[in-house]
Amino acid sequence: MPYKLIKGQFIIHYDDQPRNGPQPDGDTVKFLPDNRLLVETLPRDSGVGPDFNKKGIISLRFEAVDALELHFAGSHQNMEWAEASRDFLLERMGFGLVTYFPDKTAVVESVEHHPIPGYILASSIEGNGRIVSFVYTGSTPDVDGADVWVDAARVEQSLNADLLREGHAYPVFYSTLPVSLREACGRLSEAARAAGKGFWPLDAMSPTRAATILSVDDVEQLVLWPKVGRRLISYFSAGNLTLNAFDAWLRADPINRDDYLILPDRELSNMHDLVEVVGDTIRMKYRPEEVVILPDGANVVVPRPQPTTPVPSLVRGDIRIIAALVNPEGGDLRKETVTILNMTPNAVDLTGWSLADRNNHRFALSGTLESGAALRLAPIHPMQLANDGGTITLFDAADKQIDQVSYLKRDAKRSGWTLVF
Repeated sequence: MPYKLIKGQFIIHYDDQPRNGPQPDGDTVKFLPDNRLLVETLPRDSGVGPDFNKKGIISLRFEAVDALELHFAGSHQNMEWAEASRDFLLERMGFGLVTYFPDKTAVVESVEHHPIPGYILASSIEGNGRIVSFVYTGSTPDVDGADVWVDAARVEQSLNADLLREGHAYPVFYSTLPVSLREACGRLSEAARAAGKGFWPLDAMSPTRAATILSVDDVEQLVLWPKVGRRLISYFSAGNLTLNAFDAWLRADPINRDDYLILPDRELSNMHDLVEVVGDTIRMKYRPEEVVILPDGANVVVPRPQPTTPVPSLVRGDIRIIAALVNPEGGDLRKETVTILNMTPNAVDLTGWSLADRNNHRFALSGTLESGAALRLAPIHPMQLANDGGTITLFDAADKQIDQVSYLKRDAKRSGWTLVF
């Protein structure tokens, strides 16, 4: 997908007010763009604009990576590796000797070789006003403001990839990240884990390893996926003394705690579906690279309950929703289309099958879909593909969900363009 190329300088220190300067960590630095307008025009996934300070400087959120928390809500994660990841990043960016204030240990007191020139490939502004981007130092022949098609090879040249490759950051994938780039970053992380690089030998939580956590002190010592680590810090900081109520605590706030996720079974799920608490232990049912997070503000629909009686039929993913025209030119709803593909070696009878929009308005299917064939459907009222984001769900004759895709408002902005899932 195209990303916006924005040139500028990376900032980790304020010469005029150093004690009130930046607090860089393993996946966040400040950025001073050469052309602020390029940032102002980026898509805003959560409706929040760019958070520039008075100096015209803004924070970056490194796409696809999540380093251990050096400072979060008055707490942190494993300090040794949080600092190691920060130091690795700053050295890799080209900063020289960095010192920190003795009484404000996260704030840079002095730094050699500052600022560092470079550029970012930016996708959007996230909910905290930061630029979501792949980050690069040095120069590029590309024009400032160019729309650059980012493929796996280009991602692998980024600082984001360096962090994953050397085991200094966990992968964290939002649904706005293209699948090909998600897979490329996932491969880097898997290779680092297999080679025991960076913090991976200390990873405390996985499908096969549960972490024992009795208090926030344990969270501060452990190496674990920061997305869960932040939830645990907030949970214990709220006065909870054991893990007993963690599941209920997550479910109580689906916006700030119980994130919407897509797990490997392709179900629309939540954070509480990802973790399992048994006594004083907690584990993740899936590895970080297997989890896709829906950003705040995404339109989501909880899937319909599945039949309790097993029905001998196809399994999820056998028939895929591969494309949709949700915003036809001229706004003619009769021109909306959804394309499905038969992945199986056999023909499939579509009698009794249906498509559903985010409000569960149905469009009945019929006929036969041959092996390997694609079928372009034109749903009619009452089914409607909303231009402000939504889901499209495919049900079989037993009303079992076979596939589901989602799209955001920004995906549907361009009329006449077909979305590919």
